[in-house]
Amino acid sequence: MLTIDFIKEVHSKMFSDVWEWAGTFRRTNKNIGVDKYSIQQELKVLLDDCIFWIENDTYAEDEIAIRFKHRLVQIHPFPNGNGRHSRLCADILISQVFNKPVFTWGGTNLNEQGESRNKYLDAIYKADKKNIDSLMSFART
Repeated sequence: MLTIDFIKEVHSKMFSDVWEWAGTFRRTNKNIGVDKYSIQQELKVLLDDCIFWIENDTYAEDEIAIRFKHRLVQIHPFPNGNGRHSRLCADILISQVFNKPVFTWGGTNLNEQGESRNKYLDAIYKADKKNIDSLMSFART
């Protein structure tokens, strides 16, 4: 699963009924995410880092999946759906690689405005500042 093709395939399968371009990297820059020309390079670095973390037990299993999710959403490879996509990729990683239950992500629909979404976004902003603990806690609540 730790390939660029798999990352694109997951997005395509999630959203092909919604967007014609599903699974295609963005071609414009956004106010978040890496430069459009750096997407593939940054994904390759993330994937290689994640493989290293797994092979060397760098972090606990949950932390590997959450760090992977956070970096993936920071790269922001697609025009839309990056949050949902990164959460699903973390769920695939934790369940398929580590054989653990998927994350609960607050137990609500994070696409709808509300307290859970606000807690999630707050945890993302803290992770942006190198504090991953809130995001890890939120993922299992």
